[in-house]
Amino acid sequence: MSMTSGGNGNANFLHRVSGVVSAGAEGNALESVFGGVAADVRRILEHCLGGGEPTLDDAVLLCSVNGAALHALCLTADHLRREQVGDQVTYVVNRNINFTNVCVKACRFCAFSRTQRSEEGYLLDVEEVVRRAVEARSLGATEVCIQAGLAPGIDGRLYVDICRAIKRAAPDLHLHAFSPEEVKYGAGLAGLPIRAYLEELKDAGLGSLPGTSAEILDDTLRARIAPGRITTDEWIEVVTSAHAIGLPTTSTIMYGHVENDRQRMAHLDLLRSIQRETRGFTEFVPLSFVHHEAPMHLKQTLPDLRSGPTGNEVARLYAISRLMLGRTFRNLQASWVKDGIRQSQWLLSCGANDLGGTLMNESISTSAGAGHGQFQSPADLRRVIREAGRIPVERTTRYQALRVFAKEEAEGEESALDQVVDADATFGSYEKLTRETRFHFKLPVVHAPERSS
Repeated sequence: MSMTSGGNGNANFLHRVSGVVSAGAEGNALESVFGGVAADVRRILEHCLGGGEPTLDDAVLLCSVNGAALHALCLTADHLRREQVGDQVTYVVNRNINFTNVCVKACRFCAFSRTQRSEEGYLLDVEEVVRRAVEARSLGATEVCIQAGLAPGIDGRLYVDICRAIKRAAPDLHLHAFSPEEVKYGAGLAGLPIRAYLEELKDAGLGSLPGTSAEILDDTLRARIAPGRITTDEWIEVVTSAHAIGLPTTSTIMYGHVENDRQRMAHLDLLRSIQRETRGFTEFVPLSFVHHEAPMHLKQTLPDLRSGPTGNEVARLYAISRLMLGRTFRNLQASWVKDGIRQSQWLLSCGANDLGGTLMNESISTSAGAGHGQFQSPADLRRVIREAGRIPVERTTRYQALRVFAKEEAEGEESALDQVVDADATFGSYEKLTRETRFHFKLPVVHAPERSS
């Protein structure tokens, strides 16, 4: 459906996104706000409001909008969000457990990883991983998210044993664990095909996979920022194999480094095509590149490297993501640990409908220099949601509502996790963990495999 460049086109657009029919001089004044929005941009937005999706070329064009056109894009995304998922904003009570920072890879964007000889390398034993999971459950968590480096010397069944041990100690805790890169690594160590290894993980209690290690799914670009990283085809094999056996995954993008607009939009287009086929993605999570401690920033190895996305870039990407992915993904998550809670609140007006998790611990963004902390209490998340005029909902990993809260704060909402004042003191910090002699990494890795009952 096309949209003309005259006043009727502006009125049509305003009516669609606001539900308000303006009249007289006041209406003309309101319509003039969007008078400078180019006809080709309005055509794309009108098409999306009419039930369509932008093509790859349309999406690339939208990457250049600013000013009134950017506001029009965000208004459109917000309108579609309301149509697709309503006014509820979800969050999950969870804990991150990054059980080792030692890695055989040396991705140029990663400030988290250490070599096996580093004095800061650590490896949590299975007992400590379980302790952290049980502690999280006692504080109301329904999920633990487990991701880590690819440590040398580990047994191929370690990931399986972690799943078994946690499920034995906390059977009702959802295990959201192991990136496609880790699945590939574990399968290789175990000498199993990807699908067979995923089936073993699922049998051990794995509930879903984080769709990280994606960055930008373009192998030419991947070779620049992470030589030797899992390839695009391998990433697709892991996530589609997971979907085929009933393991949902999230999906992500890391942006604001050396990629261009077309590479970003081709990444979204690829995810859209996978979702149309498998319906296995639970959400899409854009992740801003945090540059401060990234090796490729410190060493200046890439002359065209940027220091993360600008504020407008973040808003644009979220809004375009709602237009491209909203009809198949539905859930678009704002990453407060990457972008901060204030910008994440604004992203709720740019197409997002989820604020992620409480985290409790966070090591990967923190080590890269992110300054937004490692914990948001459920009460803080609800406050931000309500202040945005929306309805807070605690959810499961698979987006089932556990508790729908009123629009106004009520008595009896506070939980044990809301009592935490100092997250670092309560849960420990990444900096402290890298100095903890008890978990210092050393070869050979001693691991007693779990035995299935």
